[in-house]
Amino acid sequence: MSKKSFFYRNSLSIVILLLMFICLFGQFLTGWKTFNKELEENGSTLLSLGAYIHSGHFIQATFENWESEFLQMMLYIVLTVSLRQKGSSESKSLDEKEEVDNEPKPHAKAPWPVKKGGIWLAVYKHSLSLAFALLFLGSFGMHFYGSLKDYNEEQISKKKPTVTAKQYISESRFWFESFQNWQSEFLAVASIVILSIWLREKGSPESKPVDMPHDETP
Repeated sequence: MSKKSFFYRNSLSIVILLLMFICLFGQFLTGWKTFNKELEENGSTLLSLGAYIHSGHFIQATFENWESEFLQMMLYIVLTVSLRQKGSSESKSLDEKEEVDNEPKPHAKAPWPVKKGGIWLAVYKHSLSLAFALLFLGSFGMHFYGSLKDYNEEQISKKKPTVTAKQYISESRFWFESFQNWQSEFLAVASIVILSIWLREKGSPESKPVDMPHDETP
């Protein structure tokens, strides 16, 4: 494979996105079958694939997970600016100032907000965390919408009264869905931060060099 090929230059994002879409398709099919099995047991009308994609069951399950991922990344990016972990490959140096801390300077190949300066640069300096914050808020909203819709669909099938968004926001069910995902994401981050102190993966930028001392922070 030529090192100048499009795939070589973008192979990491291509493979990860491909895996994501494969898993999303698998979730869609298995979720559809699972939901229809529940409907059949309750004597309700089964959903087609087209109808299932608009169901609260699919929307809630999808965005519940996306929400926690974006929250994890947003907080991880922000917290690693000022917090440290001795010996971890995920931490900045304990003592030395790093290149990412330098104030941006305009140059020929700099991104246009750096050249423009002013408010554009002020926003661009935090654009990564802001993007993840917006993705989190969007996913949080879609998770709430899907969860509310799924709950009301269940209520209708049981011939019980539905609830409004204002009523549902205080329901333990919605927050249980959120917290069970949030805690797992923070556990995953803590795992790589701590395990990378002592464990290695040769060739990975997420690992320290194999021969680096445990107590040294890259």
